[in-house]
Amino acid sequence: MRIEGIEIFYLGVPLARPMVTPLGTWQQLQTVLVALESGGLRGWGEASPGNAPLLGPEWAGGVYRCLCEWIGPAVVGQSLDTAEQLQQRLARLQGNRYAKAAVDCAWWDLAARLQGKPLHQLLGGQTDRIALGVSFDKMPDIQDLLEAMRRAFEAGYSSVELKFRPGWEVSMVHMVRQEFPTEQIHIDVEGDLRLSHMEMLCRLDDFMLAMIEQPLPPYDLVGHAMIQDAIRTPICLAESITCPEEADIAIELKSGRYINLEPGRVGGLTPAQQIHDACRTADIGCRLGARPQTSIGTALGLALGTKDNFSYPADFFPPEDFLADELTEPIPLERSSDGKLQAVLSTQPGIGRQPDPQKLHAWTLEHTRLVANTR
Repeated sequence: MRIEGIEIFYLGVPLARPMVTPLGTWQQLQTVLVALESGGLRGWGEASPGNAPLLGPEWAGGVYRCLCEWIGPAVVGQSLDTAEQLQQRLARLQGNRYAKAAVDCAWWDLAARLQGKPLHQLLGGQTDRIALGVSFDKMPDIQDLLEAMRRAFEAGYSSVELKFRPGWEVSMVHMVRQEFPTEQIHIDVEGDLRLSHMEMLCRLDDFMLAMIEQPLPPYDLVGHAMIQDAIRTPICLAESITCPEEADIAIELKSGRYINLEPGRVGGLTPAQQIHDACRTADIGCRLGARPQTSIGTALGLALGTKDNFSYPADFFPPEDFLADELTEPIPLERSSDGKLQAVLSTQPGIGRQPDPQKLHAWTLEHTRLVANTR
């Protein structure tokens, strides 16, 4: 396909409630949408690394500049018939994986639309329904957490992720397990522990957690391997895995038994599929990660999550709990025969959705359009 045009939107999507961060309070989620154009059709991608570089080196404003100044000009006007050809064009630029992911995901959505196939089918997905999990952070009181978890399980969520924070650690997990002795629960440490916390990590074996996500800093794959060798609970790597090469090293070191795959973090659907396939060969499970984003990014991630090695409920941010309004129609949800909540993927070509033009215009902070030379 020849990329005839690329349109880049830097958005401020209104939040359902203010987001309090170390850098201040935000009223909007900043995110970036990309539309690739070919054959009269458009494919959509999204990059939502956050309003500021708090969880990683990228942020929405920087992603927008990188797309406008470097990635967009590198792909517009090019004939890119395979995802590998796109990756070769992007390889000359270092880092900036969320920016690359927005274009890579848009390429896959466009390819699916041109072929008249749902994206999850083009990716080799094995289902059109995905079980969902929800996440809870530290709350003012443990009873608030227990009540929120009760509502989540009653709503049909298959798993609950608990953020593991200073002062919100083993005693919190103990009280949760007393209240929910059989439900599927895991914790996300976000790299805040060190090997000196090994005793604490060993104590967590008592709570039959589904996994402990990212206990150590991202760079410490050897340390993760030492922990995994010492405890029964599976380690899940998230921020440690930003490319297929890092996944290969983690697999070789036996640094964990799960990998959290989030398309933006690893540079798009193309490298995400490479990591998925390497994990399947090594008998390491995958789980679909997510960042706060619009339903464009959510739909792209869910399409990836239909592949056969995703063996754990997908991360999901209920839009009504986070965004004041949505850019497209909501992701359809339904109950399975056992009462579990599932996301239902579209049977239309691509991700089966596109932004509402009025909302897209209203929420756009900056906008750039690049068109291929017709000569």
